[in-house]
Amino acid sequence: MRLPDMQTAEHLLPQTAEMNPGAWVQHSQYVALAARHIAAVHPRLDPTRAYTLGLLHDIGRRTGPNRDRHLLDGHDFLLDLGYTDAARIALTHAFVIPDMATLQGEWDGTPEEWQRLGGLVACARQTEEDRLIQLCGLLALASGFCTVEERLVDIALRYTFHARTPDQWHAKLNVKVEFDRECGVNIYRLLPGLMERLLA
Repeated sequence: MRLPDMQTAEHLLPQTAEMNPGAWVQHSQYVALAARHIAAVHPRLDPTRAYTLGLLHDIGRRTGPNRDRHLLDGHDFLLDLGYTDAARIALTHAFVIPDMATLQGEWDGTPEEWQRLGGLVACARQTEEDRLIQLCGLLALASGFCTVEERLVDIALRYTFHARTPDQWHAKLNVKVEFDRECGVNIYRLLPGLMERLLA
């Protein structure tokens, strides 16, 4: 099975979160909800698959506190369970630009792990589901839905700003434009409570 069913994912997240409780759990839940809402109006995406992938995208945080090594840890954990699609998303959700130089902050794994992650990212064939979870990771704080711009600032404040950050920001903003076009609506309107908060 390339992906667990939704009920399995809903149990897997809190079980693994016991190893490293934190805001990443609530973030993952909001990513999943955003993915389901957007996929429901997208012409080629399945809302249940999208929700499940969103729940599991950051599950490598279970081994934390960690930083970008969670990408590799999540991939390996899900691959060991046989969930190949979810394992790929655990890698690609951080790579709107599939280039290791775009990662924020200092690498917290070994040099060998860095090389292996780079090889896996280079070989990963990204789909619309990968792009969706990349987008939804930018639409969710632990406290609820947010704009892409709010999330970009949140990430920069926590992980610093480097030479490739502007490239990342352009690419991430373009992902929203792509999904607005595919869905035929500003996707912010699909996230419950976001427009009300922005216009309050």
